Amino acid sequence: MKALYDFSYLTNAIHQWLSSFLSPNGVMITEMILVGLAFMLFFAVLGLVLVYAERKVSAFFQQRLGPMRVGKWGTAQTIADVIKLLMKEPIINKEADRFLFNLAPYIIMMAAFMAMAALPFARGLQALDFDIGILYVAAVSSLGVIGILLAGWSSNNKYSLIGAMRAGAQIISYELSVALSLLTIVVLTGSLQLSVIVESQADGWWLFKGHIPAMIAFLIFLIASTAETNRGPFDLAEAESELTAGFHTEYSGLKFAFFFLAEFANMFIVSAIGATVFLGGWMPLHIGNWEGFNAIMDYIPPIFWFFGKVSFMIFLMMWFRWTFPRLRIDQLLTLEWKYLLPINLVNILVMAFIGLVGWHF
Repeated sequence: MKALYDFSYLTNAIHQWLSSFLSPNGVMITEMILVGLAFMLFFAVLGLVLVYAERKVSAFFQQRLGPMRVGKWGTAQTIADVIKLLMKEPIINKEADRFLFNLAPYIIMMAAFMAMAALPFARGLQALDFDIGILYVAAVSSLGVIGILLAGWSSNNKYSLIGAMRAGAQIISYELSVALSLLTIVVLTGSLQLSVIVESQADGWWLFKGHIPAMIAFLIFLIASTAETNRGPFDLAEAESELTAGFHTEYSGLKFAFFFLAEFANMFIVSAIGATVFLGGWMPLHIGNWEGFNAIMDYIPPIFWFFGKVSFMIFLMMWFRWTFPRLRIDQLLTLEWKYLLPINLVNILVMAFIGLVGWHF
């Protein structure tokens, strides 16, 4: 079954077909273009699906129906919104820095594209498989804050600037907890390579094999990653009641759509990283030596496992947003520096001790 669902056969066949009539440099450039187009299409579909899912999840928690009029059960509502955004006139503040104002949304999108490239969607279905995969994702995903700061400063709007400064403080703070919670599992795997981390969970997911420290790390990752993506109840950077729309107050049309899409793309990325590190990624649910049960689980395609786990993580983040009230900025930073970070540091020491004495499953 592993060979049946191995996408490396498909990717190798495409590589060999291109090599039959192109030079090595031509093959490399063509493959880069194909991968880029695939990610662009995936981003577009991802945005449509997640916006619709967010509306329906919020409606569920608020005991209403959500969008129902455009398309069957409102499925075409997000398409109508995309058309509306594309037709809107791009307005730029007269006093804004035009170059930086136009550059900012593209920086955020580029950071999301670069992080997405390292995600292992299934066996053999991964654009980049670095031996420092987690470090790479943490590094490039943090580049998005540069786009937020540029957007807030170049808009020449005090609300945008305040929102950007809040976002900078928030993202830089919570990156520490995200990284440390991931390192808690890296201690057990002994590798930063995402494909190796997935393979190490063939006999069980680290969330369960790592005992209580792994569960604590997972909970901290969930809270910190929600804050890092500027989603409620941590959306202080775009608090409508205080800052109009925060750092993208002055944006409209396609550039506003880029900020909107980047938020959902980043939510998918952090959910995919959490699913990969804690829940086995595309690896099916295996329990020890239960060979019959494990064989049945192997029949489910790995890409279904991956997207199922990511959907579960995304649902938890949406649940947070539509359940808890927004925090104040001082409460937000207090939560990180006085509670999450100290707990994380102690937790990683406990996990190091468990890994040293071999108490994990």
